[in-house]
Amino acid sequence: MGPSLTFKTGVRDVLPTVFGYIGVGLAFGIVAHTSHLSLLVVAGMSFIVYAGSAQFIITSMLLLHDPLSAIFISTFLVNSRMILMSTSLAQYFRHESLFKNLLIGTLVTDETFALAMNKQNKTSGKLSFAWQSAANLVAYLVWGVATIVGALLGGMIADPTRFGFDFALTAMFIGLVYLQLISDRRLGLSLQLMVMIFVAIIYYFMIGLMSQNFALLVATVAGCLFGMEMKKCR
Repeated sequence: MGPSLTFKTGVRDVLPTVFGYIGVGLAFGIVAHTSHLSLLVVAGMSFIVYAGSAQFIITSMLLLHDPLSAIFISTFLVNSRMILMSTSLAQYFRHESLFKNLLIGTLVTDETFALAMNKQNKTSGKLSFAWQSAANLVAYLVWGVATIVGALLGGMIADPTRFGFDFALTAMFIGLVYLQLISDRRLGLSLQLMVMIFVAIIYYFMIGLMSQNFALLVATVAGCLFGMEMKKCR
């Protein structure tokens, strides 16, 4: 990953990440097929909802015949972390129009956000609309196509959990965390690990008081505030 911020560079930089999208997308398509979701529903979720973890949750809730209101609320809570990510990313595009910022925010994901944070370490804290749009668009298209292919292949696998497909999303997040730890030299490994441990502790205690999604949101916000204060102290 170099300092260039062109559209072409964005496509090249996101390619290693989209290989993970292919694996997780295939896994979701297979799980969705075995949950008796049609190809049209799978495609609709991937291109409209476009949220890996939320799509797995929606699929399981549909299988249990949960009410739509519960599905909507759960999806919002799971994706509420994107509010924090988009707010953090917006500072790099203050000079761009509102429309361009909305385009970026609409397609940003955990993976393209992590990629952007790694990229700005190579560009003296700068990002461009062309580079971010390329990363977002390629990830979006690859995810959608991968889930559809997975749904088509789903008939060949009766029990996807037997092969660990339900763990694919978690595995990709672990890889992204590792890349963030080794690439961000400004914060240092010790500070990042300290924040991670702090978030884990807060989540552990909060999960006994509220739902998992609310606990995750509270722990994330607390971790951001804790990290800011620790960075000031340094």
